[in-house]
Amino acid sequence: MKALKTRIEPWKQFKTELDDEEAMLELAMEAGDENEAAGIEAGLKDLTKRFEKQEIFELMPDEVDRNGCFMTIHSGAGGTEACDWAGMLYRMYSRWAEKNGSKTEEEDSVEAEAGVKSVTLKIEGDYVYGRLKGETGVHRLVRISPFDANARRHTSFASVYVFPLLDDSIQVDLNMDDVRVDTFRSGGKGGQHQNKTDSGVRFTHLPTGIVVSSRSERSQTMNRMTCMSMLRAQLYEYYRQEKEKENEQYAKEKKDVNFGSQIRNYVFQPYTLVKDLRTKTEVGNIQAVMDGDIDVFIEDYLKSSSR
Repeated sequence: MKALKTRIEPWKQFKTELDDEEAMLELAMEAGDENEAAGIEAGLKDLTKRFEKQEIFELMPDEVDRNGCFMTIHSGAGGTEACDWAGMLYRMYSRWAEKNGSKTEEEDSVEAEAGVKSVTLKIEGDYVYGRLKGETGVHRLVRISPFDANARRHTSFASVYVFPLLDDSIQVDLNMDDVRVDTFRSGGKGGQHQNKTDSGVRFTHLPTGIVVSSRSERSQTMNRMTCMSMLRAQLYEYYRQEKEKENEQYAKEKKDVNFGSQIRNYVFQPYTLVKDLRTKTEVGNIQAVMDGDIDVFIEDYLKSSSR
């Protein structure tokens, strides 16, 4: 109900306000009152800005677009620098979710000396998957490395993969006979935080090779439930792409996380610029982007994909 109201109610409001603006314009023209022009123009600019924001929802028509999502971030070529970059992306998407009123939960992570080797987030909120699905791909960082004693410029890579959080209304063909279940000790920071039991769970779907794991909960049962949710989500994407014979999004996750396969460049030195290679959208305020201001990239991608 809430999601449908989010889609419908603003259009009703736009229609009412536009009718009011037209009535004001007619009255001003009849009276020859040019003083009303500025107010009418300001009202139309505000309506246009809100219209463009609302129009984004019409670019997310798929049944899962209004759902939350799982997001997996893997460090790629670049060693410690790449792990730090994966951690920076983790923070960027967490800040984006926070600004959009979405709830985040870390489901699995492999820590590194700096940043993370890999991390899986669950992000819950209206139209989270629809907005973030275009973030799937390789993200490239160029900066002077804080880990290089000679202060040389380094290029690092991290891959992002987004798949939908499914509710019970969406059916996915999953036979548990096709799934290998492994348990492992969920590592912590040591001391009282170190998990002494095999609570970590890993599911391997043998027909497709999809692997998911969870170690966020101390309970093995809860981690199994999380793995089941993630596996259903990934299988939904896999089967959808197989059915449509369009494997581009799935293939992005399988690309080498290296030169030539990136969707977006983040340059800190010798200048500051974030550029999306698909839409050519550029933003010079890189700090704002790293603080989660990525809606311009998200919206431009949705617009370009609908053409």
